[in-house]
Amino acid sequence: MSDLAVTEIVSAVARRLHQRSFTREAARRLQHAVLQRLDEGVYHRVELTRDVHRRAEHFLLALEGTSLRAADALHLALATSGRAASLATFDTRLAAAARARGLAVYPA
Repeated sequence: MSDLAVTEIVSAVARRLHQRSFTREAARRLQHAVLQRLDEGVYHRVELTRDVHRRAEHFLLALEGTSLRAADALHLALATSGRAASLATFDTRLAAAARARGLAVYPA
């Protein structure tokens, strides 16, 4: 997991907060729980480095049949750089690109 993924999670929670599906306190608790698990090593931290950016750019140019956005290419590059076996996403384009790279995708 990267800090980019944490920011994406908080963004999704913020959307729910603005839709009044989440309380501000629940949103803060969720953010804190994710960060705490990341700091405790429950999740493997992968840093967004120059090499990860170059890998993402490679995916943007090389993966046929997918039209990834920059952030999605970065997520895929982070997963493959961290030697992840799977990727969690609700984005169909990112899921297709992850499967093309041999990653299991959740939810299936």
